[in-house]
Amino acid sequence: MTAYVDKLQQPNGLFYHSPDAPFFWGRGNGWVAAGMTELLSALPPSHPQRPRIMTAYRSMMRTLLALQAPDGMWRQLLDHPEAWEESSSTGMFTFAIITGVKNGWLDEKTYGPAARKGWLALVNHIDANADLTDVCEGTGRKNDLDYYLQRKRNTGDLHGQAPVLWCASALLR
Repeated sequence: MTAYVDKLQQPNGLFYHSPDAPFFWGRGNGWVAAGMTELLSALPPSHPQRPRIMTAYRSMMRTLLALQAPDGMWRQLLDHPEAWEESSSTGMFTFAIITGVKNGWLDEKTYGPAARKGWLALVNHIDANADLTDVCEGTGRKNDLDYYLQRKRNTGDLHGQAPVLWCASALLR
């Protein structure tokens, strides 16, 4: 995780998709948020890298809080208001925030409402077949803004189904 922090995390706390694709792709950041959350849940408090990872996590969460749409969703490109609202990243970020609040890593009064908004927005994207809508198709990296903005929206893509379950599990803990 510290290698990702060193190579891809930017001063705003978000992560570039890759060094040669300087875009804050939603699901790419979602994987980092979920990964840091799982890692922090497992690392013992005495681990020498824990404070550094916690700092990176909190930095990311602060920026995500500022970028959450009023309805609770996050966008397919996080810092581009013209990008569409995307559900797999919303699930991953909501999971990371729920877990952070429940573990005391994040202030409940500040982040609790964001977790609730994220969850309520996410479940509104579950269709009659129990499939999640508005999941970004798999994405390679490319140094081209339009490449990211034009990604297809899928329904029932497993990249989105799992984060919904992670959120439900985190809420039940």
